Amino acid sequence: MSLAIDQNALTARLAKAERRGKIRAFLLVAPLLAFVLLSFVIPIANLVTQAFYGDLVSSNMPKTTAELATWNGTMPVPESLCESFVTEFKAAKVKDAALPTRIATLVNREFSGSLSKLRPVANNELSAPYCGALAKLNDEWTKPEIWNAIKIVSPSVSPRFFGSIRPETEENKIHLALFGRTLYVAAAVTLFCALLGFPIGFLLAHLPARTSNLLMIIVLLPFWTSLLVRTTAWIALLQQNGVINDTLVALGLIADDQRPVMMYNMFATFVAMTHVLLPFMILPLYSVMTGIKPNFVRAARSLGATPFTAFWRVYFPLTIPGLGAGCLLVFILAIGYYITPALVGGQSGQLISNIIAFHMQKTLNWPLASAIGTLLLAGVLLLYWLYNRLVGIEKMKFA
Repeated sequence: MSLAIDQNALTARLAKAERRGKIRAFLLVAPLLAFVLLSFVIPIANLVTQAFYGDLVSSNMPKTTAELATWNGTMPVPESLCESFVTEFKAAKVKDAALPTRIATLVNREFSGSLSKLRPVANNELSAPYCGALAKLNDEWTKPEIWNAIKIVSPSVSPRFFGSIRPETEENKIHLALFGRTLYVAAAVTLFCALLGFPIGFLLAHLPARTSNLLMIIVLLPFWTSLLVRTTAWIALLQQNGVINDTLVALGLIADDQRPVMMYNMFATFVAMTHVLLPFMILPLYSVMTGIKPNFVRAARSLGATPFTAFWRVYFPLTIPGLGAGCLLVFILAIGYYITPALVGGQSGQLISNIIAFHMQKTLNWPLASAIGTLLLAGVLLLYWLYNRLVGIEKMKFA
């Protein structure tokens, strides 16, 4: 009987100690968890929310939003809709003098020219019949386009900003073109980094420790230099009167009047981005290659395999987890690059990140920028899922 009591007491003490350990562990990681939430999770959630949610119209003009939801999109517009719109639009100005302009700007993104047609509604005294009063202000109020634009922006939750990315007009095709260019540049830079990083990682893993440490310092050296400084250095090297062209002319390899254009084009973007992202390819390759035992290749050679066969059939498959991790890392970083393409790429080197910055800083169309950013985020998550399915962390382990 006493033995059973002692076992129960011991079990209770162990459970209590385990709970204390979990609480202690949670308190230790709590600062890091809070930092991740504040600097990563919440901003991304806000980004995704802005791409779908906008209650500027629905919260300030609820009756108009409800009327537009039942309107069939044909003329004439019901008098009740005109009355609700005029009344609530003028009430919005009383609530906040800037609200009518903000609403008009939102409508103007869907139907160009709406800004000049909505402002007079808030600044003039209108009386019943309201549809006729609106028609006297501007003939456009007798047409469905402006009403349809208001209907588009009125719901709180809507995927309308993703519609701006579809190639419905020649102007909107720029988004798809930039998406295609971004994927092309990211894939090309990933390929260049893989071709250059693989032999460097191989050398780092197989050279003597002293030489390997020196090469590792050289590989890590760019991390100690500002990205802006490295990009500016490439401008000095690649421009037509830069170091490379001057050297080629001095060696007599090209004529002074035949200097190649290596700056403000796609070539400069490839060179600068490959240089910046190359260490992110080398380090995963090096970490995997150091775990590959030399006996594997020696065993293949002893069984009659040629050096190339031993490398391709034995060594290379073992490096695929590191190569996949490096390619994934470089590609994800490349599709979000902004500073380097903006400085060295010129017009042909602009990527989708540049258009996101344009909408956030110039047009102030944050919902559209959020929609584009959400698509990029979805693409990154898809790539990570595919990598995990094809390679997986467990396959990086070696016997």
